[in-house]
Amino acid sequence: METIWGLSKRERQVMDVLYQLGQATVGEVAEALADSATYAAVRATLRVLEEKGHVRHSVDGPRYQYLPTVAQEKAKRAALSHLVGTFFNGSAEAAVMALLQMSDTRLPQSELERLSAKVKEASSEGR
Repeated sequence: METIWGLSKRERQVMDVLYQLGQATVGEVAEALADSATYAAVRATLRVLEEKGHVRHSVDGPRYQYLPTVAQEKAKRAALSHLVGTFFNGSAEAAVMALLQMSDTRLPQSELERLSAKVKEASSEGR
């Protein structure tokens, strides 16, 4: 199966909708997309995603319900790993520093404390 990065922009948008909704019909996906995607275009995109192994369907009466084949958490980790590798030369530190330096990032003290605890935990586990 291709990685999520082997998808077109429209395919990624459809996957985003499926992850948000858990499962959806063609009509529900079309309605959730920000632009005016036609029913036929969404149906074709879902068919391609199914051929690529990213989604599967179940039959619900006369309609198909589409759902992702990869758990969202696994997809998130794969996407983040790709992002860190591509834009930060594999450096988790550089990626975290970039997040912290964003002008619109204001982390409450409680979140900073949780992050600090997670860093210590990862360090003790050798990560």
